[in-house]
Parts: sequence; C-alpha cells; structure tokens
Amino acid sequence: MRPVIPYVTAALLFGLGGYGVLRRRNAVLVLMAVELMLNAVNLILVTADSTVRAQLPHSGQVFALFVIVLAAAEIGVGLAIVLQLYRLRASVTVDDVPLTEPSEGPAAPAKDEVPR
Repeated sequence: MRPVIPYVTAALLFGLGGYGVLRRRNAVLVLMAVELMLNAVNLILVTADSTVRAQLPHSGQVFALFVIVLAAAEIGVGLAIVLQLYRLRASVTVDDVPLTEPSEGPAAPAKDEVPR
C-alpha cells in the first residue's frame, strides 16, 4: 500500500483545522476545527500502523482510540463552557471573552477629574 494519499489527506485536514482555529471567531467552529485536527492525527496514526512494522502490533490503532476518547472529553467540556458563555454573554464570539476578572472595588477617579 502506498501511504502517500492518506498522509497528504491528513496534512490537508490538519492545515484546514489549523486555519479554522486561527481565523474563526465563533467558539463552536473553533471546536469543530480542533476536531478536524484530531481526526487528521488519527488518520496518520492508523496509516503509520498499517505501513510501518513496529515491535508492538496495532499500537497506532490503540493510540487512535485514545485520541478519540480525548476528543469526546474535549467536546463535552468545550460545549459546556460554550453554553455557559452563551448564557452569560448571549454571544459565543471568542473575541468578546474577557480574560481577566473584573475589579470589585470602586473605580479610582481619573487624574483630570476633580473629586467632589
């Protein structure tokens, strides 16, 4: 078997997934792009397992099963976070997510503002 076609397909899938992660603003689409990248890795693992004779038989397929389990857990946690974000902000745009906690205390007056 010639492994060129699966490797090129996996490279294209991984590139498409990387582009989706870097360019998309919607959190659900970012999760889908990560899934595309994980499926590309699965394709590489299974192709390498069938073409390369290793010491451990079917090790690529076992690793692919671990990646599938990891992807399922990632989707479960990721969708829970996205749903909570939608409930709080009414938007799932990644650019609008604050990365720091808002300050609780009273705001300090600006330099030019005179206190009353």
